[in-house]
Amino acid sequence: MIILGLTGSIGMGKSTTAKLFADAGVPVYDADATVHMIYEGEAAPAIEAAFPGTTVNGRVDRAKLSAQVVHDAQAMKRLEQVVHPMLRSHHQKFLDEAEQSGAPVAVVDVPLLFETGGEKRVDAVVVVTTSPQVQRERILARDNMTAEKLDYILARQLPDAEKRQRADFIVDTSHGLDPVRARIRDILDEAAKMPRRRP
Repeated sequence: MIILGLTGSIGMGKSTTAKLFADAGVPVYDADATVHMIYEGEAAPAIEAAFPGTTVNGRVDRAKLSAQVVHDAQAMKRLEQVVHPMLRSHHQKFLDEAEQSGAPVAVVDVPLLFETGGEKRVDAVVVVTTSPQVQRERILARDNMTAEKLDYILARQLPDAEKRQRADFIVDTSHGLDPVRARIRDILDEAAKMPRRRP
């Protein structure tokens, strides 16, 4: 099975592209959804122990946790030490199940793929992109989003131009869904013929 890493900066259309891969019958692992899931359950006691006052009714309160870790690199590291082993086990379970299902290609949707060295654990990288204008419009249209918050998020992400340079495949979401669907078909055809790259 070939594993494609799907990534892209905020507002590029990555979630929509992931959904279109799923619509094409490809198993898709959603890293963000998995974080949400473990925050609702298994990670909550360990996070509460490391960051007292960050859970409510056995669930992580993301706003309270964010307030404790967002501007503190050491706290962020502590949080990652709690959460990453749990995420790795969910990720592995997903890959095992996808492989057992006989899927020729699986997609792992990881927003910070390059930032976390995740490209070494996949066979090829798909980067989702759009123009900077479209990106800003999409993001600033979201609830609770400010220009300041956006700049902070972008500062933590590798620039789009650099992601595109390091990509095996690029999906441009600037022109609606049909070109994206067509591009996904092409990527799946090419990926099925690729050699496995990960160790």
